[in-house]
Amino acid sequence: MWLNTLLLALRSIRRNLLRSFLTVLGVVIGVAAVVTMVTVGNGATRAIQAQIASLGVNLLQVRPGQRLGPGGFGGGAPSFKLADAHAIATQVPGVLAVAAETRSSGAVVANGRNWSTSLIGGSADWMLTNNWTLAEGRPFTDDEQRVGAAVCILGETVRRELFGASSPVGASVRVRQIPCEVVGVLAPKGTGAFGQDQDDVVLMPITTLHRRVVGHTRVFTLHVSMQDGADADAVKSALRAVLRERRSLADGEEDNFNILDTAQLADTMAGTTRIMTMLLGAVAAVSLVVGGIGIMNIMLVSVTERTREIGLRLAIGAREREVMGQFLVEAVVLAAFGGLVGLLLALAASVGLSVAMDVPFVFEPAINALAFTVAALIGVAFGYFPARRAARLDPIEALRHE
Repeated sequence: MWLNTLLLALRSIRRNLLRSFLTVLGVVIGVAAVVTMVTVGNGATRAIQAQIASLGVNLLQVRPGQRLGPGGFGGGAPSFKLADAHAIATQVPGVLAVAAETRSSGAVVANGRNWSTSLIGGSADWMLTNNWTLAEGRPFTDDEQRVGAAVCILGETVRRELFGASSPVGASVRVRQIPCEVVGVLAPKGTGAFGQDQDDVVLMPITTLHRRVVGHTRVFTLHVSMQDGADADAVKSALRAVLRERRSLADGEEDNFNILDTAQLADTMAGTTRIMTMLLGAVAAVSLVVGGIGIMNIMLVSVTERTREIGLRLAIGAREREVMGQFLVEAVVLAAFGGLVGLLLALAASVGLSVAMDVPFVFEPAINALAFTVAALIGVAFGYFPARRAARLDPIEALRHE
């Protein structure tokens, strides 16, 4: 019986192919929009997590000021000193490495080319705490760090702009007015979580930057890398205690520095992205309801057009549930077909947007299966009323229908 019902439903749909396609267009758009939004949103979440992870593993960033942004560097809080990094490394348990960092900017000149970039002065463990590796060359030696030697390591963007495809190792560049020997090239990291080019940097020993470039000994950031398995809260509490003592803060005084846990930042940003993805998916799901209303509308029209056919079937012995099943199957087939086309459209759109936005394509079978199931259920929900109306027609009145 169900096979015959399915064949009758397919035959009816085939008689009005254009109308059937326009009927399911809302379902197609709804399924495609929901799946695309969720897929691209999950890809964006994964990209943000990867970019923040590139800042360093188990990393705490300590900066002057009570908060990030306005009031951080320029809020009157004293900067750190190189001795603060040594104190943290020796007095705070659970710490793997500590690096001091000072940043500036300036022009770098080589081969007749000029490039304006960020200048970073980092202490010995800067590359370890910030999760950087070398593409070629070597890191700074302890002697170079101690005496402030005129050496530097180029980021990939700076290397490309100044040297093209050739290796800069061993060459001389001028950083502002200081000639420096290039001893290495940083492995590329690409765009950061906040849209900045992480490879547009020149790394120097922090003592070199202090003495030869900026003319001061202030440290703007302390990077604290925690050991695997260390209790982040305990490390932050001990770190705060050490810094408060070194900065002579009395009991009751607020901290004049802030501690940023990159793991918490990653979780916060990923959670925000997930919420936005769910919101956009919910908005897109409204078109599924619109598609369901379209199916119900066209099924009601179909019942009116086929009133005499329905009356004839009922008059020769067809049962109400058979007539109801035929129209219900038509609605489900239309919705399921729309869901399938929507999934194919979503796959193409998701791949295209992932490439355009430079985020990973994350295929999740669960959301695709759920979207298709919801589409089929919409066919049941919005096809039930027309099917019930068809099944309850009076055969005599239906045969009289013009």
